[in-house]
Amino acid sequence: MAGFLIFASVKIVLLCIGDTRSPYILEGMHEYAARIKHYAPCETEVIPEKKAWKKLPRDARKKAEGEAILNALAPSDMAVLLDENGMEYSSRGFAAKLEKYAGAGHKRLVFVIGGAFGFSPEVYAAVKPKMSLSKMTFNHEMVRLFMLEQIYRAFSILRNEPYHND
Repeated sequence: MAGFLIFASVKIVLLCIGDTRSPYILEGMHEYAARIKHYAPCETEVIPEKKAWKKLPRDARKKAEGEAILNALAPSDMAVLLDENGMEYSSRGFAAKLEKYAGAGHKRLVFVIGGAFGFSPEVYAAVKPKMSLSKMTFNHEMVRLFMLEQIYRAFSILRNEPYHND
């Protein structure tokens, strides 16, 4: 339990492109973010979706969003891309990874959720760790909720609390 103090010094951030528009997803996100705050500072940081991006071809849009993502990250951040080709973890495996990331001495642990078309090559080059929630594809709003739930679940596993059942 002494190792759990590392979470007090790192802020967990969900970095997303565009607002969450679905009220039921937003409600769930607020619920899990509030639960996470009992363990560590947590926030969702939204990069506003620019109207001009919607008119761009796919690659140009990914590049524009990528620039915004890279501008939102600080050198002191530990960033992880949520990507369909990333590493998959069990909930216990993710809990161990979360603990490892938090103990690495970074100010923020940032889980990055890209736009509808994914990440630009520049983002892939800058942020190496990639994580997948599933081989299935989810819409980006749902990924936000699923990721917050998994972060909460990871904390409950690390604290041996009864939320997670094997």
